[in-house]
Amino acid sequence: MLHSYIRMYVHIVRATKNHLPILPPAVRENMQRHLLKNANDKNIKVDCLNVQPDQVHLLINLPSDQKVDDIAKLLKGESSHWVNLENLIRGKFSWQRGYSAFSISPSHLPAVRPYIRDQDEHHRKKTFAEEFQTLLKKYGFTGAETDESV
Repeated sequence: MLHSYIRMYVHIVRATKNHLPILPPAVRENMQRHLLKNANDKNIKVDCLNVQPDQVHLLINLPSDQKVDDIAKLLKGESSHWVNLENLIRGKFSWQRGYSAFSISPSHLPAVRPYIRDQDEHHRKKTFAEEFQTLLKKYGFTGAETDESV
């Protein structure tokens, strides 16, 4: 084989520290643009992104030379630094320590993309905690291992 063909999609969810809804609409929009630029600069291929008041959902096409954990840490550290440097919120901004990442089959992309884009609508019906528990169950996580994942 002359070439390697790799396509792996990962849905990453990261919450603000203590799940506090501290990102107002203007900051959410700025953060979305900033995360996309930062990801692009680091050759992280973002397929879909949604910033909420207390969480971020990212769908990435994972490059073969990068690890999910490295991408999650890169985006976490740089975005925290940026929010604090720009004084975009009152007080110090930080993300929750952990994050979650779920593999996505290409055949499920038509359902996952609108799910990520429509987070505002989802949260009119379910809290982030309720939604997150549904995601964890869907991906086979149960019990103690779900205690502060995000």
